[in-house]
Amino acid sequence: MTAKKWAAPLPVVKSKADLVYESLRAAVASGELQPGERVNMDELARTFGVSKIPVREATKRLESEGLLVSRPHSGVTVAKVDKNEIRGVFLAREAIEGLVGRLVAEHADAELIAGLEDIQRSMRAALEGGSEQTLSQLNTEFHRLLAAATGYRILADLTEQLLLTIQRYRVIAPKDRMDWHSVVEEHATIIEALRGGDPEAVSAAARAHTASQSRLEVNPPD
Repeated sequence: MTAKKWAAPLPVVKSKADLVYESLRAAVASGELQPGERVNMDELARTFGVSKIPVREATKRLESEGLLVSRPHSGVTVAKVDKNEIRGVFLAREAIEGLVGRLVAEHADAELIAGLEDIQRSMRAALEGGSEQTLSQLNTEFHRLLAAATGYRILADLTEQLLLTIQRYRVIAPKDRMDWHSVVEEHATIIEALRGGDPEAVSAAARAHTASQSRLEVNPPD
């Protein structure tokens, strides 16, 4: 008898370390935990109602991702955002977004385009409502959906990591309303290129989008 006949997918059960990790990661991404801020391990354990073991596991994982820094005698702190590295982050994003766009265009379907359009409608509504946090979350969803549609986990993981770095940068260098307007319009160009089914056109639109945002955020006009 093969396992396929009797085995069923196991329910997803998150460990305490996973839950602490997700909570800390969200706090770092949103800026609730500021760059350079010290992370009190004892206080975290008390707050989460867990032992120090899952807290240590979570912080080690965040250290490996470059979000936390541990130094002797100074404890664990939130990693600072290196403004000089942001240019490199955008260059990496430009290359990856171009590749993602090319791959997705080869098999984009109506469901994917409808999902992207739903996000677009929500972003336009958020522009009217002036919700910066909502815009940031929706922007992340847009690019996550594209990366996931490639079918390559490595591209989804790299996209997630780069988006998180940029999100942390925006905590110390917020985007203004006109910047977000540009994002929405550039997303629309990507969607229209996907409708046409031309991989090179989608890749070019995706790269142009990232390059445009890089100019606004790394070298803002005077």
